[in-house]
Amino acid sequence: MFTRRHLLQSTSSGFGYLAFAALAQEQAARAAADAAPNPLSPKKPHFPAKAKRVIFLCMEGAPSHVDTFDYKPKLTADDGKAAPARRGVFGGGKLMGSPFKFEKRGESGLWISDLFPELAKHADKLCLLNGMHTDLPNHPQAFLQMHCGIFQFPRPSLGAWALYGLGTENANLPGFVTIGPPQNNGGPANYGASFLPAMFQGTKISRSGFGAASSPQVSNLKNPKLTPAAQREQLDFVQSLNQNALDAGGENPEIEGLISSYELAFRMQGELPKLLDTSTETAATLKLYGIEGGRGGGGMGGGFGPRGGGAGGFGQQCLLARRLVEAGVRFVELAMPGWDHHRNLKDALTNSCTAIDKPIAGLLEDLKRKDMLKDTLVIWGGEFGRTPSGQGDGRDHNARGYTIWMAGGGTKGGFTHGRTDDYGFEAVDGKVHVHDWHATVLHLLGLDHEKLTYRHAGREMRLTDTKGNVVKEIVA
Repeated sequence: MFTRRHLLQSTSSGFGYLAFAALAQEQAARAAADAAPNPLSPKKPHFPAKAKRVIFLCMEGAPSHVDTFDYKPKLTADDGKAAPARRGVFGGGKLMGSPFKFEKRGESGLWISDLFPELAKHADKLCLLNGMHTDLPNHPQAFLQMHCGIFQFPRPSLGAWALYGLGTENANLPGFVTIGPPQNNGGPANYGASFLPAMFQGTKISRSGFGAASSPQVSNLKNPKLTPAAQREQLDFVQSLNQNALDAGGENPEIEGLISSYELAFRMQGELPKLLDTSTETAATLKLYGIEGGRGGGGMGGGFGPRGGGAGGFGQQCLLARRLVEAGVRFVELAMPGWDHHRNLKDALTNSCTAIDKPIAGLLEDLKRKDMLKDTLVIWGGEFGRTPSGQGDGRDHNARGYTIWMAGGGTKGGFTHGRTDDYGFEAVDGKVHVHDWHATVLHLLGLDHEKLTYRHAGREMRLTDTKGNVVKEIVA
């Protein structure tokens, strides 16, 4: 008699064999994934690089160049006079001289206003690009162009391109981190990967926890309801489904990106929280960044950015940026909101600059003493500048001329490139478009912007689209 037990024992060599086959397939899939080349592994640049990593200090809202790094004595002399008509420049009305005093700083004699007393001590490390210009004086478009090269269509961000071209130096950490990214002006698109595989997008560290007793957090890093072993088992199942879909459908960058991203997220759980905890730093190091009196920032009150009050929060972010690049992260961005000074320029700009002055000076000093500044490119700037004419007691948007500075990473220290006209309305000499700036950043990383491409929509795409020239005058 053929019983049910006989059926279970004999069909497909028995259920035990089926279970064994499933386990063997799962183990083989994991072994294949481990043996496959990691797209985030370090890659050789196109040519010898000046910089190995980037820290981008992004001032959201557009700092006024004529009050910070672009000295305009004629603007001060003509304060209150009617502003000359300028096509494509917002504003009008009367010229408004800067309420801040400029001085020549360092042995190089760079003009820097008294808004940055601490940073001014590092003038000989700075390379000022006073001839910057971009396409539109509107925040969303200019902000996206600063990050992605183009604002009309979704494009990968600068950090994503850098990671795609060079990979990361630490397999247990994301290669691209964004700290406190903007919620507006394009939001996640500013650190996204667009048509590049998802593994190249930025990993977000939220603003909460900076300048407070808690530590900053990474979204969805851990599942508190599952043990690491249970998470591993769950991940193996998901990855087997992804691998099956890949095997059945052939090459698929999106699925490949998911597989790598999930594995990286699992590995990050063990290493990233240690980096986020700055309690192991010495009191001297914390003081260097303006983090005094504990985690939040002592006498200046802590908080995040100018609206939060004080340098403590931004000091923590700068310190974390140093820790991240030291651990092998390729590209770190710090976004600082609150630079759209249409009103109350004198007080508002003072507060904004005070919140970042000591932390940025501390970052440069810390990188220098660790012998990292020479191959770490530090960038400071916003999406455009401000008008020399007044808008009440503030300044309006100006995309025709503004300043970005860079330090380290193969740039010339104590150097000024380009200039705006006598009032600061528009770049007239040594003009640098955003495409040129992007080409130069990639060049310093050892990447040819014309060769760093990815095939999408039937053609080879690149960060600089079909434009861009390397500003060789600023390369040391």
